[in-house]
Amino acid sequence: MKKIYGYIRVSTKDQNEDRQKIALAQFPVPSENIFMDKLSGKDFNRPQYKRLVKKLRKGDMLVIKSIDRLGRNYEEILNQWRIITKEKMADVVVLDMPLLDTRQTGRNLTGTFVADLVLQILSYVAQTERENIKQRQMEGIAAAKMRGVRFGRPRKNVPGDFYSIKLEWEDKKVSSREAARRLGVSQDTFLRWVHGR
Repeated sequence: MKKIYGYIRVSTKDQNEDRQKIALAQFPVPSENIFMDKLSGKDFNRPQYKRLVKKLRKGDMLVIKSIDRLGRNYEEILNQWRIITKEKMADVVVLDMPLLDTRQTGRNLTGTFVADLVLQILSYVAQTERENIKQRQMEGIAAAKMRGVRFGRPRKNVPGDFYSIKLEWEDKKVSSREAARRLGVSQDTFLRWVHGR
């Protein structure tokens, strides 16, 4: 008997999956057939997704809210689509994108071509946007650094008793670890002060 499965992915443990759950329930996907990962979409190394793919049989159906819930990597999305539709011979329904519904398109060559083409275009656009976001972030960070913005925790001020403790360290009367402990800083911070970094 053909089964309907659903897949939900949220990127972080704090993200709310309710919107996806409601959409799958309205399809309807039986709640016991919904698999969910709270992991990044950068790859397909996700335990619940792997369990789901193992369960898929010929004629079964996988329902997802949107293509980015499946993943974010262009080549891997195409590969997973091929595994599900060609190897497993299951249908895929992407609720936010009716053209990516293999129930209608998978029965003839033109329909399959259209679904594959739409998927490739969407995946390409998603990956290009991710690369653009990374590029904009790098440019923003570089521009901020040029304006003198400092990132990370603010550096600690060198305390007044540093110089006397540094002399003890130079005379090998105390170790760098002991000197750092007496100053209330990490050993790395003490050594950075010593070397003027």
